[in-house]
Amino acid sequence: MLRSMFSAISGLRAHQTKMDVTGNNIANVNTVGFKSSATVFQDTLSQVVRAGGQPAADRGGTNPAQIGLGVKLAGITTNWTNGAAQSTGRSTDFMIEGDGFFVVNGAGGQQLFTRAGSFDFDASGKLVTPDGSILQGWVADANGVVNANGPVRDLTVPYGQIVNPKPTTAGSILGNLPSDVADGTTFQVGADMYDSQGVLQKVAYNLAKTGPNTWDVSVVHADGTPLMGTTGIVFDAAGNLTTPAGPNFALAPFTPAGYPSWTNPVTMSLAGLTQFGGANTLAAPKPDGYALGSLQSFTLSNDGTITGVYSNGLRQPLGQLAMASFNNPSGLEKAGNSAFRVGDNSGVAMIGLAGQGGRGELSSGALEMSNVDLSEEFTGLIVAQRGFQANSRVITASDEILQDLVNLKR
Repeated sequence: MLRSMFSAISGLRAHQTKMDVTGNNIANVNTVGFKSSATVFQDTLSQVVRAGGQPAADRGGTNPAQIGLGVKLAGITTNWTNGAAQSTGRSTDFMIEGDGFFVVNGAGGQQLFTRAGSFDFDASGKLVTPDGSILQGWVADANGVVNANGPVRDLTVPYGQIVNPKPTTAGSILGNLPSDVADGTTFQVGADMYDSQGVLQKVAYNLAKTGPNTWDVSVVHADGTPLMGTTGIVFDAAGNLTTPAGPNFALAPFTPAGYPSWTNPVTMSLAGLTQFGGANTLAAPKPDGYALGSLQSFTLSNDGTITGVYSNGLRQPLGQLAMASFNNPSGLEKAGNSAFRVGDNSGVAMIGLAGQGGRGELSSGALEMSNVDLSEEFTGLIVAQRGFQANSRVITASDEILQDLVNLKR
């Protein structure tokens, strides 16, 4: 009788644990990035009542007679399938589409990992989780270059950061010059350039036909001042540019005279210019250079690159998010606040770029919701409840049999 009671007690404990796990899953049905768990049971040691015997010449073999001694918890497994995406529209909400974890710097400098991508800014411009852990990644240098081979650091988006002006040093003219127009025909296309102080200078490119397959190119300021002397260009009979010589087909650099703050030489590229019969399709892509500007917003690309958008139209990388993957994510230890730490059986954190090495891609303006399936959890709740009740009935029945045994004395 005592064996049945103790086996039932182990069943009560095991099903109580299942209830605890199920209750935690249901409690976190709306927790961002939460991964549901499931209990796995296994039987405990069995008492051998009669050992088995091998077959002999005069008799057959016998199987062992064993009485189980109850159940125990084999493990609590984590379901790592992705949760549903919820659009939030917030630029600081990031979602991982696939495997991997965000890397954050928790309290005391502890490196933690999380799937919850709800970040915000603190007073110093750092991207932090709701509990204050700082998002990690690689910070771009002054030229917007990110070195993903270096150590990870705190990621910062410095709103209001001032970027110094950059003078224009290169421009270009693209498109087709009609070959069938009369000599003396002139086409003009405008462009915006910036001098050494970042002051906007509006210029116009003039192209005038001077003869068969020959044109003159000049650059004029919006106020009428010539910025570059007239230069001849030549096309071959097939409509391809031959002079100036290729492969770059660039005019000699010029420094506009009469403008004290315009000290930077400008090189004009004609590599995309042709002369065919048909329409005029001249265009002047935006030259390099920009005015003084300040950081106003940012965007996140699928590979985790944070690109700053400045008031002067400049778009430049500010940094790149780091992501971590593990050989066995189920071996991670829960650290609270939807974060994990490296466990003994998780393997080391393999930190790298999103979309590489088995790590998923990123998207902004959305969050990964909990992957808890309520229908499955409620079913598990019923199973746990019935299992608990059944084991309690075994204890009751065993107690009644013991009572009957005691009553034999009367």
